[in-house]
Amino acid sequence: MDSERNDYSQPGRSPDGPKSGPEPVPVPPRANPPYPPFAQRPRTSGWRILWGVLFGLSVLANVGLFLLLIVVVFVLSGGAGYGEAVLREGPRSSRIAVVNIDGVIDESQADEVYRQLKAAREDGAVKGVILRVNSPGGTISASDRIYREIVNFRNEQGLPVIAFMQGMAASGGYYACAACDEILAEPTAITGSIGVIMSHFVFQELLENKLGIQPVYVTKGQKKDWPSSFRKPSDEELAYLDERLLEPAYQRFIRVVKEGRSKVLGDEEVRKLADGSIFVGEEAVKVELIDKTGYLDDAIATVKTRVGIDKAQVIEYRKPLSVMDLLMTQGRAKTSLLHLDSAKLFELGTPQVLYLWHGY
Repeated sequence: MDSERNDYSQPGRSPDGPKSGPEPVPVPPRANPPYPPFAQRPRTSGWRILWGVLFGLSVLANVGLFLLLIVVVFVLSGGAGYGEAVLREGPRSSRIAVVNIDGVIDESQADEVYRQLKAAREDGAVKGVILRVNSPGGTISASDRIYREIVNFRNEQGLPVIAFMQGMAASGGYYACAACDEILAEPTAITGSIGVIMSHFVFQELLENKLGIQPVYVTKGQKKDWPSSFRKPSDEELAYLDERLLEPAYQRFIRVVKEGRSKVLGDEEVRKLADGSIFVGEEAVKVELIDKTGYLDDAIATVKTRVGIDKAQVIEYRKPLSVMDLLMTQGRAKTSLLHLDSAKLFELGTPQVLYLWHGY
C-alpha cells in the first residue's frame, strides 16, 4: 500500500498510469529588493551641546544688559530737562526762546509750558520769549494756568513775551496770548472765539430703547445729579449750570482779555467781541484783538526791537523722547482701543466746561 501511495505521489503519475507531457516547473519564491546599508548617526558630544547652550544664554544676557543700559540712559536724559534746537543762528550770549503750545490745551500742555518757561528762567542769556501758539483752546483750568505762568514770568524776569499765532489761537489759545506784551498772527491764522462751551452726552434713548437698560440713581440732595447722562436736562437744570459754571468762566475770560488788551480795548468793546465770533488775520487786527499780522521772523524782530539788540540766537525747547514715553504711549493706545473701562465711561458722562472752539 505504501509503495503504491508513494508511486502515485510522484509527478507525472496517476492511478490510471503514466501521463504524457512535460512536468510542471516549480516557480521560485519572489526575492525582496535589497535594503540599503544602515547609516549609523554619529554620536553628538555632550560637551558640544553644553557649550551651545552656554553660548545662547550668553548672547541673551548681553542683549538684555544692552537694552537695560539704553532704557537707563534714556530715562535719565528724559528727566534731566529739555533739549535745545537752534531755529536761527546768532550769538549765544543773546538768545530768544520759543515756547510752544500745540494742540488742545490740557493739564499736560500746561505742565509743558511751565517746564519750558523754567528752562528760559535758568538760561541767563535769554533776552525774550516768543509764545508760539497753534491751538483751538481746551480746558478752563489748563488755559488759566498757562496765562498765570506767563504773567509770573514777565513780572519776575522783566523780559518781553510776544505771542505768535501760527495757524490758530482760538478761545483758550487766545486766553493764553492775552498774557503777552504783544500779539502777532499769521495772515491766515484763526483767533477769537471768546466764550465758554459745555457739553455732555445723554445716553437715555440708547440705553432704554436699544439696549433695554433702565439706569437707577439714588441721591441725597435735589441737585446732586445735575446734569445726568441718563436724561435730558430740564430748563431749571440748564439755568443752574449757566449760573454756577458758564457765567463765572465767561466773566473771567472777559476780565483776562480786558487786562491784556487794556491799552486798545475798553469794557464795552471787549463784551461785544465776547460772543464766540472768530476772526482771521487782518480782521483780528481791525477789531484790535491782535496787534499785527506777520510770521515767526516778524515776531523775532519785535523781540529784538523791544530788547534793543541786533542779533540773537533763536532756540526752542524740545523734550527728549524716552523709551518709557514710547512704552506708555503704546500702552495707552492699546487700552483705548481694546478697553472701555469705567473711568472712560465716567469721563464720557461728565460735563466738560471748556474754552474751546468746536470748529477745530
